[in-house]
Amino acid sequence: MTVQVTVNGDRQELPEGATVASVIAELHNAPEGRGIAVAVEGEVVPRAQWSSTELRSGASLEVVVAVQGG
Repeated sequence: MTVQVTVNGDRQELPEGATVASVIAELHNAPEGRGIAVAVEGEVVPRAQWSSTELRSGASLEVVVAVQGG
């Protein structure tokens, strides 16, 4: 089974049991999850809870990646 979620406005299909950590692991521009903030349904999820925060179908995630430069 899969769950449908929205990540930064884009619909994605993830395996059932997917967590915030599994979504972050797929990001190529933030190795090891550094410089990232995540909110699920508008609530910030502390990094320590990423692996235990399971995503439900219909969930909306906002992932913000810090960038360097000027």
